[in-house]
Amino acid sequence: MELTDTQQAILAMISERIEADGVPPSQVEIAHAFGFKGVRAAQYHIEALEQAGAIRRVAGQARSIRLVSSPAAEPVAVVGDELLRLPVLGQVAAGLPIGADAGLHDMVLLDRVFFSPAPDYLLKVKGDSMRDEGILHGDLIGVHRTRDARSGQIVVARIDDEITVKLLKIGRDSIRLLPRNPDFAPIVVTPDQDFAIEGLYCGLVRPNR
Repeated sequence: MELTDTQQAILAMISERIEADGVPPSQVEIAHAFGFKGVRAAQYHIEALEQAGAIRRVAGQARSIRLVSSPAAEPVAVVGDELLRLPVLGQVAAGLPIGADAGLHDMVLLDRVFFSPAPDYLLKVKGDSMRDEGILHGDLIGVHRTRDARSGQIVVARIDDEITVKLLKIGRDSIRLLPRNPDFAPIVVTPDQDFAIEGLYCGLVRPNR
């Protein structure tokens, strides 16, 4: 797949920012740098770069763009007959959206009976907006990596460069991310936001406190 001049320039910007700052630019920063009217245009070019094999995006992380030539590989869950060896990739908000911490935090060996379907990675919950679903601050939630979800499922979603866990509600003209705690307000996804499903919630473990 041949890159356009704009996509080559975006790739150069990503490379320069990673080299200079150690982190890639956000999609909002890319949109501003190239004069796009919104993040949708930046998202289109980033997806084209990903399809061309120039970059990859790491699920569950803010500023998730990685150059393919980078030596750091995303950890993969190792599934045995009864046990899962899962990477803890960062934090996810059960409150207002927050950026997920970059990088591998830990590897955890867990009984697969806790999860259905088998997760690809774990995220640590911050906040109590999903309290009435039994998802509490400090829990480790399993995430099954997928871009597809149905209305009524609990999902891990990316809004711009932030990650959150919420109940997905898809209406005729709107997408809402609902908390399961009356103290928190729903999140309404607006058309100008970069929104994507990162995965499905598939169970949790509660570390000793």
